[in-house]
Order: sequence, then C-alpha cells, then structure tokens
Amino acid sequence: MRTNSLIIILVFVLFSLQTLADWPEYRGGQQLPGKTDTPIPTNIRLAWTFETGGEIKSTPVIQGNRIVVGSTDNKVYCLDLQGNPVWEFKASNAVEAPALIRNNTVYIGDLTGMFYALDLETGRVLWEYEAMNQISAAANWWSDGQREYILVGAYDYYLHAIDARTGEGVWKYEAMNYLHAAVAVTGNYAVFGGCDGLLHVVDIRTGKAAATTEVASYVAGSALLEGTRAWIGDYDGKFSCIDFLTGEFCWTFERESRPLPFIGSPALSGNRIIAGNRDRFVYALDKNTGEVLWQRNTGRQVEASPLSDGRNVLVANMRGDLMLLNEQNGNVIWSFELGSPIQGSPAVVQNLIVIGAQDGIIYGFSGN
Repeated sequence: MRTNSLIIILVFVLFSLQTLADWPEYRGGQQLPGKTDTPIPTNIRLAWTFETGGEIKSTPVIQGNRIVVGSTDNKVYCLDLQGNPVWEFKASNAVEAPALIRNNTVYIGDLTGMFYALDLETGRVLWEYEAMNQISAAANWWSDGQREYILVGAYDYYLHAIDARTGEGVWKYEAMNYLHAAVAVTGNYAVFGGCDGLLHVVDIRTGKAAATTEVASYVAGSALLEGTRAWIGDYDGKFSCIDFLTGEFCWTFERESRPLPFIGSPALSGNRIIAGNRDRFVYALDKNTGEVLWQRNTGRQVEASPLSDGRNVLVANMRGDLMLLNEQNGNVIWSFELGSPIQGSPAVVQNLIVIGAQDGIIYGFSGN
C-alpha cells in the first residue's frame, strides 16, 4: 500500500514539474489568456544569451527542454533551457511569428507565407503549407477528438485551417484585409480581429462565419476569450469587452487625451484585464466594467503583450525595459534594461524567463 502511495506521489510530482517546464503556446492557451501557473521570479539575474543574425520579434515558446523562437535572419532556432543551440531551420524569409508546439511538432510561419511543421527534436520538416502572403501571427489548434486543425491567419486576407497531420488545407475563411494577430479558440469557434476593423467569429467545423462585429479601423492585437466574451484592443486607441456571438459591447475604455493604439494582446488575471499601449502605459482594467484599477507609465511605447502569474505581471517596452509589476497596484518590483526594443512577449517556465529583442539576442533570466 505504501509503495502504491509513493508511486502516486512521484507521478504527481513529475507531472507538476512537466507543467512548470512548458509554455508551448503563444499566450499560454487556446483562449490566449496571457497567464501562467508558474510563479514569475521576483529577483532575477541574466543567466545566458544567444545571438542570432537578425531581429527577434517572435515570442519564444517552450516544451520540456526545448525553446523555439524565430528571427528575421530567416531562421527558426531551437535552444535548450541553458541557452545552448540544439538545431536551426532555414525558412524562406524572416520569421516574426511565434511558434506553436503540439504533439512534439513545431508549427510556424514566415514572411513569404510559408507555414512549416517541424519535428521538435530534430528540426526536420514534416510538411509545408503555402499561404499567398506573409504570416506574422502565431498558430492555434482545434480538435473534436477525431480531426485536428491548425489555424493561422495571413496577409492574404485568409484564416487558414490546415490538417495537423498531413498539412493539407481544409478550408479558408476570407476577411476583408490583412490578418495580423493570432486567432483565439473556444469550443468550435475561432475568434480574431483583422485589419478590416472587424471581430470575426468562425465556426471551425465548417469554415463559415458565425458572427462579425465592427470594432475599429484596424485591429492588430489578438482577442482574449472567457465564455462568450472577448477583450480586445484596437489601433484607434480603444479597448473593448464584447460578447462575440451577439456583437454587444459590454464596455469600452479609451484614454480621453491623445488615444494611441493597443498593439499587443491583453492578459487576464482574476478580475483584472492588463494591457499595454503605445502611450507608454500599462493599464489594469476591471474585466466586468472597464474601470481603471491602476496605470503605470513604463517610459516608452508598449507593444509586447503582458504575462501574468496571478500575483505579478511581466511587461516590456520599446526602450528595451523588461519589468515586473505588482498586480494589485502596478508598483515596480524589478526592472532590467536590455537596451534594445522588445516587441515579442516573454515566456516563463520554472525559474526561467526567456525573451528576445531587436538586437537579435535571446535572453535567459533565472531567479536568484
């Protein structure tokens, strides 16, 4: 009996460690919550760096002992958790999109419009799919238990549904302008904004529109979903909570003086929605009312998406500052100056923060 109990405890511990060592999806889940269950270190030191030949605009993803990130030098890099190179893959153009890791496969697109499925362990190409214009967005996934699709938007105006196993196109849904942001998935719905200013809802089973809502002139960031609500910022400087099926606006926040674009995607933590803006501020809003709970001037435009652990939130700006803020009041816990603009968002696994910057360097920070 004691042996069985020890085995159960060991399995639980191993499962917990695996969970803490994984960040395989952009924003941490299909609904793009921007939240991790792993505590973000409250004291850090620079543990390692890895230099690529181009700018890093891609957000890192992590599975087990593998970090995957793209660079504008036309390559996808795979590192171990100590920053050592494992493999690299030469794409046909710059890689700005974050990767998706699922079932030991890396899914990632480039600025030619090529979309790749790569073996996580070796970087070997499993299949390729071609869109007709650049891919800047992270892919997402959907499965009904029998079929599994990879969903990715492109600048050819289409949301593409691709068979995850074969790489064959299943359907294409046409918007009216570029698709720059990642698609969020909940149930059988894909929800995303476009440069046509609309919030699109697509039935993934059929590839047909379930609903559309006019949001703004241009939507660059991804939506965050909970239930039938979507929280999304836009290029006109508004941040809205929308029932994505009915199109009803629950609330809209806009800074009255000089509204500037919301480029990144928000994070959800408890009752707070946290989003950065080009006006240099990070805002914490009540998710139900849009009331400003606090705001923090970071000193430079914020285009990277914040990441929350439920207590603190990690943010980065275009001056190259990476900082940890207290979620209760927005106070700065620590700040580290990389010295180069940061557009991609951080990835956090157990005692490790990974982020890239426009100086072409991937940075690994460990907790003290």
